[in-house]
Amino acid sequence: MAFVPLSSLGKALSSVVDGKTSEGYRKKYGELESTLEQRRAGVHAGWGEKYIDRVHAKGKMTARERVEALKDPDGRVFEVGTFVNDGREFQGGLKSPGAGVVTAFVEIQGRFCMVIANDNTVASGSWWPQTPEKIERAQEMALKLRLPVVYLVDCSGLFLPEQSKTFSGARGAGYIFKMNSLLSDGGVPQVAGVFGDCIAGGGYMPLISDRVYMTEQAYMVIAGAALIKGAKSQKLTSLDIGGPEVHVSQSGCADVRVPDDATLLRCVREEIGRMPTTAVDYYRGGTAPMGPAFDAGELTGLVPPDHREGYDVCQMVARLCDQSLFWEFSAGSGEEILCGVGRVSGLYMGFVTNRQGLVDNVDAPGTKRPASTLYREGIAKISAFSRACNADGIPLVWLHDISGFDIGTEAERQGLLGYGSSLIYTNSTNTVPMFSVLLRKAAGAGYYALAGAPFDPVVQLSTTVGRLSVMEGRTLAIATYNTKLDDDFEIATDDPEERAKIEAGMAEVEARIEGDMDPYKAASQMDTDEVIKLDELRPWLEVLAEASYQAAGVRRVKNPRIWSLHDLDQLAGRGVVRTAKGDGAESTTSATGAAAGSKASADGKPCFVSPTAGRFYRRTKPEDPPLAEVGQMVKPGDVVGLIEVMKTFTRLPFEGAAPVKVTKFLAEDGADVNAGDVLFTYEPA
Repeated sequence: MAFVPLSSLGKALSSVVDGKTSEGYRKKYGELESTLEQRRAGVHAGWGEKYIDRVHAKGKMTARERVEALKDPDGRVFEVGTFVNDGREFQGGLKSPGAGVVTAFVEIQGRFCMVIANDNTVASGSWWPQTPEKIERAQEMALKLRLPVVYLVDCSGLFLPEQSKTFSGARGAGYIFKMNSLLSDGGVPQVAGVFGDCIAGGGYMPLISDRVYMTEQAYMVIAGAALIKGAKSQKLTSLDIGGPEVHVSQSGCADVRVPDDATLLRCVREEIGRMPTTAVDYYRGGTAPMGPAFDAGELTGLVPPDHREGYDVCQMVARLCDQSLFWEFSAGSGEEILCGVGRVSGLYMGFVTNRQGLVDNVDAPGTKRPASTLYREGIAKISAFSRACNADGIPLVWLHDISGFDIGTEAERQGLLGYGSSLIYTNSTNTVPMFSVLLRKAAGAGYYALAGAPFDPVVQLSTTVGRLSVMEGRTLAIATYNTKLDDDFEIATDDPEERAKIEAGMAEVEARIEGDMDPYKAASQMDTDEVIKLDELRPWLEVLAEASYQAAGVRRVKNPRIWSLHDLDQLAGRGVVRTAKGDGAESTTSATGAAAGSKASADGKPCFVSPTAGRFYRRTKPEDPPLAEVGQMVKPGDVVGLIEVMKTFTRLPFEGAAPVKVTKFLAEDGADVNAGDVLFTYEPA
């Protein structure tokens, strides 16, 4: 039972995606990720060079310079919340890049810490709307993982023109201090460095920390000198009121005074060095961290940027796990779901995602159904796997590329609501660290089922093509204007003026909803924690894996001899092939789509039939030539059409034993077809 049956997973990229298609994917991601870099740089610049120069003129460092000096020389920094408040304007047309605070996982003295640093180039580190929530989110991450917290305080208090949005709410500024208290109660070390302004709420934030350092320029006050002058007519400076002479030598609210930023940061590093070392090597059990056998950098050439196009998720997982080794859980059931265990940086992690394309329909043998949808067996499989990982202490990674739950009379008869409720309960009560990644689409209740943000993942990441929504823009436009449409969803009027009005209205709804699904908007309003490049996913998982196992003795971590997963595997039956589907011949889906059947037509001619109900297309794009035409030679593996089901396009490869010649198309381009309908007939070449 101690043996974890990891098996090789994956193939060379060239055998999965043709070169032209892969290059097209890379080009699109390149454009999107160039935009990401530019937007990151804009946030990192704060309010610009003028304000950076102003900080330097005071003999101080900027927030990001402090973070850089604090980390190990070869240490890693992974920022969260970069795009909070992105695109928002406040009174006077002012902006608050990153909500005026830097929050990041930072490697210090060989272990990860959560660093929270006021951006002193943005209104002197003031707290804007969502600044408290961003700080609290970082504190929650630290509490769940038991990571030391370092506060680099340089904060002039609330940005008062917007105080109503930061002061009074349940998660307003005061909740920061509750989180300080909960971290202390949970035994999480907290170290604070005060570099300058530390007024009102900013003054409370460091006080519950175990150690508080102050530079000679720093002060902590309930009210600054300006307020006291106005209220009490006293001529004082803030340093007189609450500088290091007061709080280190008299009040005891701080522990150590130091001359400058550099000295303070060196002292904080020394404090971190006194803490217990990381337990990561212990939990690796002698296994060295290794990269995937297939380069994670290939993900941009593998995963289509268009969320409607299918791909082989096994190839993606192969580029995330150490040595591309994986143990698939319950491979013989719930085929639309891929879940199992692999190592990341030498540490066990559980993975859950849904396959793309089409899979066998167990409720209608001989037909197919879309894999990006949740069905009864798959939901039950996820629930069992999630519970087992929680029991065994295996952190969970949820990879979202899902259209939602199955719908219709059969889905209701089978009780998908009940199965879904069981999964929701499981994910709501898990205590193991969970991490959510919005790969492409995260739609409807499928987003909840895969432990999206409402179910408290420690971190939720989104790629540049991540889409978070209940319904697609076009679908919602149809629903909004349903009374104006016929049974084929075409506008039901002959009045040109009315038609134009309806068309404009539907276009407006579709554009607005598509805009709402933008990953930067989700990040701006804190529906996701960070927007990342696709090839940054593996490094992110390494950090999250190491952070999950860093603290020993604070959560259940079973050794593999006593995993519940082994018991479930035994009960599932040892006859199930242990090799993960997608890397071998037992897979029922191809790398790009699904097998469509060949059979004899009514007149006895061999024909190619649709594997499922959907909309059949002969072209990849309206302007492209047909994938197959009458008289054309078609070889095994050639893509001959597309089938659209649940907003996902699946390529249909010809899977005969030998080349054939197409003789007649029976399905029009764009026609709705049923499972088993003849798409075209053919004859031997």
